[in-house]
Amino acid sequence: MDKKEIIRTSNAPAAIGPYSQAVRAGDLVFISGQLGIDPEIGKLVPGGVLKEAEQALKNLESIVKAAGGTMESLVKTTVLLDDLENFAEVNGVYGSYFGDIYPARACYEVSKLPANGKIEIEAVAYIALK
Repeated sequence: MDKKEIIRTSNAPAAIGPYSQAVRAGDLVFISGQLGIDPEIGKLVPGGVLKEAEQALKNLESIVKAAGGTMESLVKTTVLLDDLENFAEVNGVYGSYFGDIYPARACYEVSKLPANGKIEIEAVAYIALK
């Protein structure tokens, strides 16, 4: 690999800081943490943690598609929640975005997330270069 490639899509929120939506390094794509921000309005979706989880997963899916993959390309995710009591509920939404093969995953409770989000999900995908 000679260089890294920056992945961008207008179907997911633009970065709200000095980072990229995703970076390809060889066959690996590192996707920055996605909040439940609607890319059309640039704000968190209303409705609580489940709605935010669904939007965060849609954003993640849009970025992985822009990189040439699918949700099945994800090999590792990290889920950050502002309240681990929401884990079981979020798990149902999370699981609905994958087939029978789930990526490895870690989940943590954190004291605060950007934009006062309730959930953030980052991921690593394996997408072979053609």
